[in-house]
Amino acid sequence: MLFSYLSHRRACRDKQRERAERIASLKPIYHEPLTSQDKEILSRSVSSLVAAVQTSSLSPSDILVAYSKKALQAHAQTNCLTEVMIASAENWASTANRSGPLAGVPVSLKDLVSVKGWDSSMGYSALVGKPMAADGALVRLLRDAGAVPYVKTNVPMTMLSLESTNDVFGSTENPHKKGYTSGGSSAGEAVLLALGAARLAIGTDVAGSVRAPAHFSGIYSIKSSMYRFLKQGSASSIPGQEGVPATHSPMTRTLEDLETFWRAVFQMKPWNYDYSVLRIPWRDVKLPEDRPIRWGVLWDDGVVTPSPACARALKTVTTILEKNGHEVVTLKCPSPYEGLQIASQLLLADGGKTASKNHHAFESNDAGMTSAFRGLRLPYFVMKLYAWYYRYIRRDPIYAGLIDTHYEKTIQEFYALIARREDYRSRWFKVWRDAEAEGRQGDEGVDFILTVPNSLPAVPHGGMRHGWKACGYTFLFNLLDYSAGVMPITHVDAATDALPRTFRSRNAIERNYYRMYDASAMEGLPIGVQVVGRRLEEERVLEGMKLIERLLREAGAGYVGLPL
Repeated sequence: MLFSYLSHRRACRDKQRERAERIASLKPIYHEPLTSQDKEILSRSVSSLVAAVQTSSLSPSDILVAYSKKALQAHAQTNCLTEVMIASAENWASTANRSGPLAGVPVSLKDLVSVKGWDSSMGYSALVGKPMAADGALVRLLRDAGAVPYVKTNVPMTMLSLESTNDVFGSTENPHKKGYTSGGSSAGEAVLLALGAARLAIGTDVAGSVRAPAHFSGIYSIKSSMYRFLKQGSASSIPGQEGVPATHSPMTRTLEDLETFWRAVFQMKPWNYDYSVLRIPWRDVKLPEDRPIRWGVLWDDGVVTPSPACARALKTVTTILEKNGHEVVTLKCPSPYEGLQIASQLLLADGGKTASKNHHAFESNDAGMTSAFRGLRLPYFVMKLYAWYYRYIRRDPIYAGLIDTHYEKTIQEFYALIARREDYRSRWFKVWRDAEAEGRQGDEGVDFILTVPNSLPAVPHGGMRHGWKACGYTFLFNLLDYSAGVMPITHVDAATDALPRTFRSRNAIERNYYRMYDASAMEGLPIGVQVVGRRLEEERVLEGMKLIERLLREAGAGYVGLPL
């Protein structure tokens, strides 16, 4: 045990020294202030950068310098970088495909994405100094498209938290407010995008890991359905886990860039790079014009009610939709709480053993996962007694229902959960307008689902000690495997978003999470909404997001992010 601890401390020290040395050894130009040319490059959309490279009016190397400078500044502010690949990226930029759909554009990568010769440690000290043997399928596609990977970014160890902290790289700050999380597990990606240090980024999502950072940091993302986007070759904290689909997904600074990124990837025919990608080209989708679009709103998941700030953002969107002739209805759907019960059991069905197998003795873990894994290691009867206490003494069936099932599953129990998941999905299928199933809602069904990405804005560091239990608004759509996008709407306002004195929590999860809600302290933090479509409908979700953004801008209420 002592040897394990010493090995852990040595790996952390060596990795942090390596990162610092890679930054210090970069050419002087990367440490200089941004020039007017750099700022002009940073202000351009992805499509503008690609066009400039393809016509030789800009070089990939000039673009790399601008984004690398900004990335180093962002890192100094937030501690967001893990692998600093800028020196190698100079060579990649000089040989980039200048006719590709992403010609010369730098792309940031979540730490788990495999780049040959570079670590994908995911914050585990045991994986430090073990570089990947080959580029993953996604990196091969990006290179062929002309893109230039240049940095990798921070994650929580286990990648099962909405906060990114680990002993190897430390904690990543929110780009809007120090002392708050930028989300997880794709936190570093969101930080770079929010600060203008990246235009394109790649994250992954198994319970909200691209959507929570988008909400907490004020950027855009669409979580793909399983088998729509490339993933083969990347590292994973839970390899083989498919009870809850985990997907790689694009993240961007603007909605325009998000569409450009999706289209560029599919122009490259991703099924030729990754056997698991379905052969579905990018489709041009037009929303109905001969009838109102029906938006079904999930106002409350029954576990944690949206805070005044998040509810206001959602209401802002529904109001602008109704003013423009769209139909907004309260979503009639199966219990979201049931979905949380199923998803939480499936994700940790092995008792957390796979996610913790690379965990050194005394290595710190995220506060939430520390609590979760501790519960999984307790004797079964202890958790049953704990659940009994909450159900009958505290009169809290919500929390009791989650405690009661928090244990390692047998193979038979796992199979039963998969069957329960499929039944749950079949019941959700009936909420959609075009669903052909017994008991369907027919013309009363919805075209889109709208809800919050999380009940709170970004929470203070350490907030996932309780917050990991409050991820139902995103986790639900992983379980259902729906395409789900998040877009920023507004910011927390201290006066408008204060918690009413009449507020009373309904259960222990809500009570503990709301202890962190302080509209005055959170003022200025971004707030987003979540736009959800059916499985494999990423194009349609994008069109829904574009519609909302256009209506808000026309009303003079468009989101304003951080300046470059």
